[in-house]
Amino acid sequence: MKLVILFALLTGITNPEPRQDVQSRKVDTKTSTIAWKGYKVTGEHNGNVLIKAGEVQMDGNVITGGTFTIDMNSITCNDLQGEMNGKLVGHLKSDDFFGVATYPNATLKITRAIPQNTAGDYKMLGDLTIKGKTKPVKFFAKVRQEGGQQIATADIKVDRSEYDVRYGSGSFFDNLGDKTIYDEFDLSVRLVLN
Repeated sequence: MKLVILFALLTGITNPEPRQDVQSRKVDTKTSTIAWKGYKVTGEHNGNVLIKAGEVQMDGNVITGGTFTIDMNSITCNDLQGEMNGKLVGHLKSDDFFGVATYPNATLKITRAIPQNTAGDYKMLGDLTIKGKTKPVKFFAKVRQEGGQQIATADIKVDRSEYDVRYGSGSFFDNLGDKTIYDEFDLSVRLVLN
């Protein structure tokens, strides 16, 4: 007992503040959205992808972490019609890009949520897994009340070359000219928390 008291005094640990229970809040997958936008020399394409499952860990009103699964089979294109739309979506699902037959899901795990000066604003650190490769990501997020619902939004920039998505990438191939597809693409995330 004396040893425990001595250790507490030496390390400055006396009676730590009691933590509130960390609770999980499920993401409403039906109303939450992820929009993507990719860029090439001659323009851009955009579409959506669905969240398969997700939850946010909260200590009181403060986010402490989260895990999200993205259904890569659900990828769509919004800016093309008919046959061109089908070709682009099929190509994105192929091994040239996301290889969804082998890697049907992408995942994001929030490892640290750092509250910022404005309530509800966070700097997020996490691990993003695409095509079986996991890389660290960081981005800013906002949590707000909208119409009685708690909404979390974030804009995430992803470098596809880090996940072995090589097609049309100037990082891997020379002399692509106007066929170059830029490595970075954008994800705009809007999560509705239950």
